[in-house]
Amino acid sequence: MNSKVMTENWHTFLRFIFKMRFHIVVAAVFWSDLVDSRKIRGISSSYKRFYREKKSFLCIDGSKMIPFEQVNDDYCDCQDGSDEPGTSACPRGRFYCTNLGFRPHYIPSSRVNDGICDCCDASDEYNSPARCQNSCWNLGQRERAFVEGQMRALDEGLRLKQQLIEEGVLLWREKQAQLRDLQQVAEDLQIKLQEHRRKKNEAEQALKALQSIDGGHTRYNSSAVELFNLLDSNKDGSLSVEEIQSKVTFIQDEQRVLTEDEAVTLLGGARHMDLSTFGNMLWDTLTRGDSVKIKETHAAGAGRSVGEDPHLKAADRAAEWEATNLKKAEESYERVNAEISELQRKLAIDYGTDWEFLFLNSQCFQLQVYEYTYTLCPFNQVTQRSAAGTEVSLGVWGMWSGSAQNVYSQQVYENGEPCWQGGSRSTTVTLTCGTETGLRTAKEPSKCQYIMDLQTPVACQPVLKQRGVHSEL
Repeated sequence: MNSKVMTENWHTFLRFIFKMRFHIVVAAVFWSDLVDSRKIRGISSSYKRFYREKKSFLCIDGSKMIPFEQVNDDYCDCQDGSDEPGTSACPRGRFYCTNLGFRPHYIPSSRVNDGICDCCDASDEYNSPARCQNSCWNLGQRERAFVEGQMRALDEGLRLKQQLIEEGVLLWREKQAQLRDLQQVAEDLQIKLQEHRRKKNEAEQALKALQSIDGGHTRYNSSAVELFNLLDSNKDGSLSVEEIQSKVTFIQDEQRVLTEDEAVTLLGGARHMDLSTFGNMLWDTLTRGDSVKIKETHAAGAGRSVGEDPHLKAADRAAEWEATNLKKAEESYERVNAEISELQRKLAIDYGTDWEFLFLNSQCFQLQVYEYTYTLCPFNQVTQRSAAGTEVSLGVWGMWSGSAQNVYSQQVYENGEPCWQGGSRSTTVTLTCGTETGLRTAKEPSKCQYIMDLQTPVACQPVLKQRGVHSEL
C-alpha cells in the first residue's frame, strides 16, 4: 500500500472520529436537558429557561441568588417560591401540571404529595402513597368531544340564525305592508263614516218631518196623506177655507180663529187645495211647527188614527237602520285604528340590525320552577303564576341592556307589580346561543329582582375556533 492511499485512509478515519465526537456531544446535551427537565418538576416549558442547571440559581423575582443544588430540595429559599416548583416547601409556590392530552394548569404547591390526585397526569403525587392514574387522555377526549359538540351547535345556530334573519326581513316587510293596508282601510272607513252620518241625518230629518207638531207637551204622528185626510172634513179630496179655519190655529194664540184671509194665505192664495199642492206647501208649514198647528182637539184624534201609519213606520225603521250602520262603522273605524296603533308600537321596537329578533314577538315561553310557572313574552311582559293560580307581573318590556360589544345580549322588563318591600318587580333576560328557542332558567337572586336565560339561535355570534385542549394557560 503506497503512502498516498495510507494518508487518505487516515484522513477518513479522523473525519469519522470527529463526527462521532459531535454526535456524542449532541447526545450528551440532549440527555443532560432530559435529565434536567426530569429533575426540575412542576415547571412549564416557558419557565424552563430559568432552571438550566448551573452553579447558581437566581430567584425569578430577582430577590436572591442560591446554589442550584438548593432547587427543589424541599426547603424554601426564595420569597416567591420559585426555587421549589416541585415540592410543597414554599407557601406561595405553584406546581405546574403538564397534563399531556388535556388542559395544563397550576395548583398550589401545598397540594404536592398530599395524597390527593390533583393533576390528571398524576405528576403532583410523585412521592406519596397515593396511587394516581393518568386520566388526561380520557378527560381530553371528553373535552374535545364537548368542544366539538359546542362548535357544531354554534355552526347550526348560525345557520338557523341566518334563516331567521331572512324570515325577519320578510316579516318586517309584511308588517309594513299590513300597516299600509290598515291605513288605507282607515281612510276608506272615514269616508264611509261621513256617508253614514249624512244618511243618518237625512233619515232623522225625514222622520221628524213625519212626526207630530209640538202641541203643549203632546206630540202626535201623521203622514202627509193622513194629515190631509184629517183636515178634509167632508172627504171631497179638497181643503177649503172653512176646513182650515175649523182645524188650524196659531201657535202663539191658540184661542183665536184664523180669519178668512189668513186661511186663504195658508191655502197658497186660493180657496181650495188638493193633496198634491198640500204636500208641497201647507204640509211643510204644519210639520215645521213654527207658526201654525192643528188644534189640540183634532191632534189627539190624529195621534190615535195614524198609529199604524206605514210611511211613519218605514221612516222610523230607516232612521234606526242608518243609526245602526253608523254605529257599526264607528266601531270598525275604532278597531282598525287600534290595530294601527298596536302595529306601529311593535314596529317601533328595535329587533336587531337585521330584524333577527322580530320572530320572537307575539310568542311566549314557559318554564316550571318548583310551584311557580314563569312566562316570558318577548317585547311584551314577564309573569309568574303560582300553583294556586295567582298571577303576578314581573315587568313589561323596557329596553335592550347588553354590553357595548353586544347590546342585544340582554333585555330588561320593568315596572312590574309593587314589591312588599317597596319598588316594583323587574326581570333581566339574558339571551344565549342555542339551536332551539326556549326559556332555560328563571331565578330570583334578590327580592323582587328576577333573572332568566332565553336560549335562541339568533343570539349566536361568530367566534374564533377555540384553542386545543392541550395548551398552556
